Amino acid sequence: MVKAPRGFRRRTRKLLRKHIRERGSIPPLSLLMIDYKPGDKVYIVINPSVMKGMPHYRYHGKVATIIGKRGKSYIVQLKVGSKIKTLFVRPEHLRPAPVN
Repeated sequence: MVKAPRGFRRRTRKLLRKHIRERGSIPPLSLLMIDYKPGDKVYIVINPSVMKGMPHYRYHGKVATIIGKRGKSYIVQLKVGSKIKTLFVRPEHLRPAPVN
């Protein structure tokens, strides 16, 4: 038998799939032009058509906090279990979280 691949996007056939009316479209400019400030809460929502700056699929749907900016990417922190993870994510994969 051949070993199963252990790639970065394995087991994501349903997770990283666009809605039928969104297929082939680039991310809307309104989402790319949002300027996040340190302390803002964001959702990590992976856009599967943009490979650059894509976080691992285990962080898809999680809420993170903006820490800073590095180039075009944002530095975000989120808590996974008892650990605090730091990720570098492009704005194509971020959505603003509602303010309470």
